[in-house]
Amino acid sequence: MSDRPFPGRRSVLRGSLAASAALTLPAGLGAAPAFARSGRPQAGWGVQAGDVTTDSGLVWVRSDRPARMIVETSATESFRNPRRWHGPLLGYGTDFTGTTRLRGLPSGEQIHYRVLLADPDDPRRTGEPVTGTFRTAPAKRRQGVRFVWSGDLAGQGWGINESIGGYRIFDAMAKADPDFFLCSGDNIYADGPIAATATLPDGSVYRSLTTEEKSHVAISLDDYRGNFRYNLLDPALRRFNAQVPNIIQWDDHEVRNNWYPGEVIGTGTPYPAGTRLDDLALRSRQAFSEYFPVSTISGRPDGRIYRAVHHGPLLDVFVLDMRTYRNANSPDDQTTDPVGILGREQLEWLKRELAKSRAVWKVIANDMPLGLVVPDPVEGKPDFEAVAQGDPGAPLGRELQIAELLRFIKHRRITGTVWLTADVHHTSAQHYDPSRAAFKDFEPFWEFVSGPLNAGAFPANALDGTFGPDRVFVKAPTTSNVSPAEGYQFFGEVDIDGGSGELTVRLREYDGTVLFTRTLQPGRVGQ
Repeated sequence: MSDRPFPGRRSVLRGSLAASAALTLPAGLGAAPAFARSGRPQAGWGVQAGDVTTDSGLVWVRSDRPARMIVETSATESFRNPRRWHGPLLGYGTDFTGTTRLRGLPSGEQIHYRVLLADPDDPRRTGEPVTGTFRTAPAKRRQGVRFVWSGDLAGQGWGINESIGGYRIFDAMAKADPDFFLCSGDNIYADGPIAATATLPDGSVYRSLTTEEKSHVAISLDDYRGNFRYNLLDPALRRFNAQVPNIIQWDDHEVRNNWYPGEVIGTGTPYPAGTRLDDLALRSRQAFSEYFPVSTISGRPDGRIYRAVHHGPLLDVFVLDMRTYRNANSPDDQTTDPVGILGREQLEWLKRELAKSRAVWKVIANDMPLGLVVPDPVEGKPDFEAVAQGDPGAPLGRELQIAELLRFIKHRRITGTVWLTADVHHTSAQHYDPSRAAFKDFEPFWEFVSGPLNAGAFPANALDGTFGPDRVFVKAPTTSNVSPAEGYQFFGEVDIDGGSGELTVRLREYDGTVLFTRTLQPGRVGQ
């Protein structure tokens, strides 16, 4: 899958795997760490890096008890003459997780790091170090950039199935040797309990690891924390985290299916009557901030998720939040819509950031697709969840905000925009062109869809003609909720050549098989 070398990545994982081996299912899953144990602090949940730039990055860890986080970095695996970073004290308030920001790193280099956890009362007592590695973004264009993206993990009741290799797709993504992984949301399914067994259409049984927090919908803060911990039980994900940094966004299932601000739900089962989704979202955002290294959150549950991650001269990634600031789901046919799916403040931020970007490519990470119709039927009403509502005419509802953005990109002559998304549990490529569209004041562009990582797969969604999409490629099942054991799990890969500046997208299956390839040329308005 890759002709790029793996400079020490495989051996650098030994420390992470050794620590992970101590993580056994019966011991305190979803519960507070076992403080009665003697010995030194341990980091059995592995390490993660996130939001890596040319000279900085974030490193994450979780302890099994109160501890001081210490990070050491080096240019080599031997850790000769390491640089030391003193991180936060890990305790009850953050579920014993912590993130340390590394600054002043060399650009375009492999950074080896190890995390030590020190006893707060005796700093000389440290646990076994857990190691990881990442590449900083290049300062020079010629080095090129490669990354992978997908979304939707442990959805529709399909959990970690050891008999099929668990979250096996992460091993395939690691083989591409990417500079980072863009996760397009639905990192957890807080509203999706996981049972130990489920019968498949052929009569075989899908067997999932289970935990207390995954036996019911998430309501409390501890429930949400347990959902994020659940995924870290998977060895393939922990291996991946130790060698590939993340750029993480969220979508609806981090809280509840199709949620929007101000929504009130519940009839007593499974959610209490009068449950405010804003309250659940606050708890989920806190757990999200504790379990992922995200630069704009910085450990604060009220921190924003949308942000721009600058990855050298070839690439800027604009990470959107199409969940927190949206208006209510509705028939979406209003002729004015000042809030839309982004909210006015985020839309204006995106315009400013796109206009000032000098990167060759501007990837817009939209956690929901633009031209695919995603319904949200409520008591027979034709409500809609994403941007499109199936009316192929002039923009209505949330489409008005997207039309405004597309018009801005055209008239400001912004080049190299590409849209990447997940959410709909199949993979496809759509080309949008004003010659086919009802709204014509924009330049052509591409939107690529991937996922799920490990969740139910679903048939392809209908297209909305407002922005003139042509579905050039699609792979999706013909029935709903196809299990990961039956295939239809996908990720995408983006490869930007440092010499020509060409951007190549490959849509891949869970084992790395290439399904579709498209190469785009740099320097064009839109794309």
